[in-house]
Amino acid sequence: MRAPALARCAEQAGLRVVREGERPRAVLQGFSPELGWRDLAEAAYLLADPDVAWIASNTDMTIPKERGIAPGNGTLVAAVAAATRREPLIAGKPGAAIFHAIAERLGASRPVVLGDRLDTDILGAHQAGLPSIAVLTGVQTPEDLLNARTAERPTYVIEDLRRLFDEYAAPEVTASEGDGARARVGDRASAVADAGTVTIEAERGSMDGWRAGMSAWWAAHPEEDSATGAEIRWR
Repeated sequence: MRAPALARCAEQAGLRVVREGERPRAVLQGFSPELGWRDLAEAAYLLADPDVAWIASNTDMTIPKERGIAPGNGTLVAAVAAATRREPLIAGKPGAAIFHAIAERLGASRPVVLGDRLDTDILGAHQAGLPSIAVLTGVQTPEDLLNARTAERPTYVIEDLRRLFDEYAAPEVTASEGDGARARVGDRASAVADAGTVTIEAERGSMDGWRAGMSAWWAAHPEEDSATGAEIRWR
C-alpha cells in the first residue's frame, strides 16, 4: 500500500515498488491522509494470497490533529485485518527492532524513548529494554498513565517538551506491603494506594501529585496485564 513516504523508504532500501495491476511479493502499509477505500480494498485483494507478506509501519490507532484526535494508521491496518483475517508484521513501533536500530545509527550510549502514546512509544521502550519519558501533549491523559498496564508504564512523566531539561522531581515509594503502598515527591506531594483507590495529597492536578499517585498505585499493583480502574481522590 503506497503511502508516499513509505514508498520512498522502500525504494531507498533497494526494493521495487510496483504499481496497481502488478503482483507484489509484499504489501507495505503506512499512513497517508489520501488513503481511501479503494486502497484498503486493493490491499485486501492482494493479501488473499497467503504468500504475499504484509508489513505495517505502525499501529497507532489515533493521531492528534489541529481539530482534535483523528484515526491513525492502526485504524486503517485494523480495517484490512478485519477483511483478510490476517495480522501484519509491524516494522515500527512498538517493535523493539526500530528502537535498537535508531540507537545504533545515532551511536547513543544511553538512549531514552520519548513519546506521547502508551501502546506504541512506551510499550516499545519496554520491549527494547530502554527507559522512557511520557509527555502529556498527545492522546494520553494522566489518568491513562496511572492506570496503565505494567508493560506500558513510563520511567518518567513530564508535561511537555519544555520540561525535558528541567530537574526531575522523582517520586519515592516509602512503603509497600500487600495491596497497599505509599509514595511521595519531596515535601510537595504524597499518595496512598490500596486495592481500588489512590488518594493524592497535593495541589489538585499538579504534576508532583500525579507522579506520587502513579508511583504509589504502581507499587500496589506491580503486575497488571491490562489497564486498571483506580478511583482517584485528591486532598
